Amino acid sequence: STQSTWGVKRRDRKTLPNMALVVEDVDFQHILRILNTNVDGRHKVMYALTRIKGIGRRFSNLLCKKAQIPLTTRAGELKEAQIETIKTILTNPGQFNIPDWFLNRQKDHKDGKNSQAVSNVLDTKLREDLERMKKMRLHRGLRHYWNIRVRGQHTKTTGRRGKQAGHKEK
Repeated sequence: STQSTWGVKRRDRKTLPNMALVVEDVDFQHILRILNTNVDGRHKVMYALTRIKGIGRRFSNLLCKKAQIPLTTRAGELKEAQIETIKTILTNPGQFNIPDWFLNRQKDHKDGKNSQAVSNVLDTKLREDLERMKKMRLHRGLRHYWNIRVRGQHTKTTGRRGKQAGHKEK
């Protein structure tokens, strides 16, 4: 009964203390709410911010560097002031020397400005663009309206599974 398993004898296993892997901070938040999105606090900041729609890994990395947040910190360890600086950088990326080519909304059709569309604003902008293309009867807009491939793919033989083939019943 004194057989060794991982260097601990079986009879001595019960006496070992249960130790946590990570020492929890008092201010640690497991779930943060940033821009109408739940962000997991256990992940590192750069990867946690990618849960927000419209923020990818490269833009998240740039956000952390501009906000002077170390990339090794967890998202749950962020202070309220750091979250606010992230939000201000997102709303005014030009003031923080983020180049225009890095943004996902360049030369907006309504106001002609460059911005980073995130969260529900991104969905709204996409919907507005599709409606504009449909209203102008653009080729892209019509193909969106007809629910067929938009980006030049071949449709003669592929993509048949989702739609009903053959004739319609009367």
